[in-house]
Amino acid sequence: MKILFLTDNFPPESNAPASRTYEHCVEWVAKGAEVTVITCTPNYPKGEVFPGYKNKLWQSEKMDGIRVIRVWTYISPNRGMFRRILDYISFCIMGFIASLFVRTDVIVATSPQLFTAVGGFWASFFKRRPWVLEIRDLWPESIKAVGAMEESKILKMIDRVVLFLYRNADQVVVNTDSFKERIFKCGVPNNRIHVVKNGVHLHKYNLTEKSRPLLEKLNLQNKFIVGYIGTHGMAHNLDFILECAVKVTNPAIHFLFVGDGAMKGRLLQKVKQLQLSNVTMLDAIPKEAVPEHISITDVALVQLKRTDTFKKVLPSKIFENAAMRKPILLGVEGEAKAVVESFGAGLAFEPENETDFLAKLESMYENKIQYADFQKGCIKLAKAFDRKTLALKMYEVLRSLVTANDLRKKEALSPR
Repeated sequence: MKILFLTDNFPPESNAPASRTYEHCVEWVAKGAEVTVITCTPNYPKGEVFPGYKNKLWQSEKMDGIRVIRVWTYISPNRGMFRRILDYISFCIMGFIASLFVRTDVIVATSPQLFTAVGGFWASFFKRRPWVLEIRDLWPESIKAVGAMEESKILKMIDRVVLFLYRNADQVVVNTDSFKERIFKCGVPNNRIHVVKNGVHLHKYNLTEKSRPLLEKLNLQNKFIVGYIGTHGMAHNLDFILECAVKVTNPAIHFLFVGDGAMKGRLLQKVKQLQLSNVTMLDAIPKEAVPEHISITDVALVQLKRTDTFKKVLPSKIFENAAMRKPILLGVEGEAKAVVESFGAGLAFEPENETDFLAKLESMYENKIQYADFQKGCIKLAKAFDRKTLALKMYEVLRSLVTANDLRKKEALSPR
C-alpha cells in the first residue's frame, strides 16, 4: 500500500502534530507500506529554518524508511494572523502541486492547519484517489477559543469550508470521542468517523532516574519540579500559572517551562516583572532531549485556556509524562479530565481557578502516598495509549479504504 501524507509539521520539528504523524508513519513502514510525506522546510515555531535545511522549491530525504518531500513555503513565525495565513496557503498550493508527482493508493491530510486539508482534497480530486481527513483541532472553534479572530464573514466562510471537507472526505480520523460527536452532528455518518487518540511510544518514554547533570546545570537540585514542556501559545494560558507562582510560598516547589511559541516573549517579560525566583524558562529543545527534561520533573503541568472548546481535546503531554510516571496536574476539563481521573494518574484543577490550583499543587507535594498511587495510575494510562497500537488502528482504516476502492474499480471494469 502506498500512502501519501500531507502535513505542515514534521521532524525535526518537535511539536505534538509532528510527533504523531512521524510515529504513525514509522509503524506503517514497519507494516510494509510505502509512505511519502509532503511537508515544508522545518521552521516551527520561530519561523526560522532549522540548521542543515534551506527553504527550497523541492528537497527530498529518507527518514526511518519514510520518503520526506519538503516544498517551498512562505515562512512566518507562529504569531500574526495575516502572515500565518500566507504561510498556510503557500503550503496548501505547493503541497498539492508536489502531490501530483507522487504515486499513491490513498491520501491523508491532517489539520489543525485547515489549508493542508484543502490541499488534500485537491490532491484526491485530481489524482482520483481516496483521501482521509485527520482532525486534531476543530476549526473555526479553536480560533474563536483563543481569541485569535473575532466573529466575522471570514470565520463564516471558514466554517463552510470545514463542513465541505468533513462531508467530502472518504473517511475522517479524529483524536477524541468528543470530536467524533461534533463531526457526526455536522452530517458525517458514524461509519466514516474513526477515533484514533493521541498516545506515546512506550520505548521512547520510560522511567529513568533524574538526570543529575541537567539538575546541576539548571541548579535545581532538591527541588520539587512542576514541568511544562511544549508550545507557549495563546491556547495554553501560561500567564495564569505565572500569576499563581507568585503565591507559592513553599521554597521547595519550582516551575520549569521548556519551549517556544507566540506568547514566549510576553511570558519572559512577566517572569522578570514579577521577579519570580521559583520559575526557570528554557528555549525549545530537540525531541530527543524531551525525555531527559521530563526525567527531572516531579509533576507534569497540562494547562489550557478555560473554554468549552477545549473540553473536547486530549493533550499529548498527558501520555508522554504518564509513560515516565510523572503525575499529571491538569488544568483542562472534559475528556482529558475524565481520562486522567479514570486511571488515577493525577489531579485536575478548575481552569483559571487560582485557589484550586494552589490547593491541588500543595496536595501533590504533601501527600506522598497519593503521589505514589498516581505514579501507578500513570503506568496504566500509558499502556492503554500505546502509540504503536493506535498507529495500527489508523493503518487499518487506510487499508480498508484502499481495498474498497480497488474493489469498486474492478466492478466498474468487469463486463456486465
